[in-house]
Amino acid sequence: MLLRIRRSRRIIDIPIVQIRPSRTQARRNYNRENLKELALSIQNHGILQPLMVRKVSPIEYELIAGERRLRAGAMCGMKKVPCLVITCTDQQAGLYSLAENMQRTDLNFFEEAQGITSVMGVGHLSQNETAFQLGKQQAAIINKLDVLALTEEEKDLMIKGHLTERHAKALLKVKDRIERRYLLSEVLENSLNVSQTEQYVDTYLKKTSYEKRQHQRRKAVIKDMRIFENTIKKVIETMSAVGLPVMAMRSENEDCIEYVVRVPKHSSRSDHLIA
Repeated sequence: MLLRIRRSRRIIDIPIVQIRPSRTQARRNYNRENLKELALSIQNHGILQPLMVRKVSPIEYELIAGERRLRAGAMCGMKKVPCLVITCTDQQAGLYSLAENMQRTDLNFFEEAQGITSVMGVGHLSQNETAFQLGKQQAAIINKLDVLALTEEEKDLMIKGHLTERHAKALLKVKDRIERRYLLSEVLENSLNVSQTEQYVDTYLKKTSYEKRQHQRRKAVIKDMRIFENTIKKVIETMSAVGLPVMAMRSENEDCIEYVVRVPKHSSRSDHLIA
């Protein structure tokens, strides 16, 4: 990652109350049991790796890296934490925080995608610029951001169900939210792996596509029938207009629509019936 920042040469202890969270913090979920373990370790050995912060006012610092250490330190009663102060822009701070988090295995893919979005917003970066700064291909950034199209409920269910980014990509092929929510329930209930989920979604889409085509055909047939009936009615109206005593009877059942048109060979009557 191409970040040019200036660091102070010494580590200072900063009161926790003077440290505010990062605006671009990607992580949203913190395992409380893991935090307790980290707090116990800090209580016994102290914070071995200092937090990274930047000064944003005479009495306030913004956290760049070390959110878990900050939380665990507060949990075990610490009032101050060791910090390395750096000088950087909003954009650089966001990128550094995101990169630091992305290198950790416990950052889920939704948090990662949201973190990228936050950095792009704060730094006014394009997808291409963000990819360059993070040392990734633009296509990789686009693929990561795609998962944010899922609803909050879907995201929550996927995280709780320990589904992966590839599960999310497979489900995103289904554009209708109601249908996608149903498929997600099936994936979770049956504990489908990635390959099974991809196959399940593809089969569902092929089936619904066929049913939609059949529905369109039925609509076309109904439309053709209406045109046909209108044609018959116009013929009858034309014959009646020239004085022919036309009688037309229409009946309909489950199998067909039937028309009976009668024109007497010899009649002086000019009345007719259209039913």
